[in-house]
Amino acid sequence: MTTATQTLDARGLNCPLPILRTKKALNTLSAGDTLEVRASDPGSVKDMQAFCQQTGNELVSANDANGEYAFLIRKS
Repeated sequence: MTTATQTLDARGLNCPLPILRTKKALNTLSAGDTLEVRASDPGSVKDMQAFCQQTGNELVSANDANGEYAFLIRKS
């Protein structure tokens, strides 16, 4: 299991704010660092997948538990 370098709480935010905050947080990290993002917006599942594909970052994991979504992203 990978431990996150940084955690971002995007719960309560709707599209596009979780992606914008994720992008801003990733800009502060070094290549290989990981960012854990917690979100409550169901649209964030597809948004995070598309964001990682477009930016070249790796979506290490995506989990859904009781309407809360957790993503682990490794910066490329």
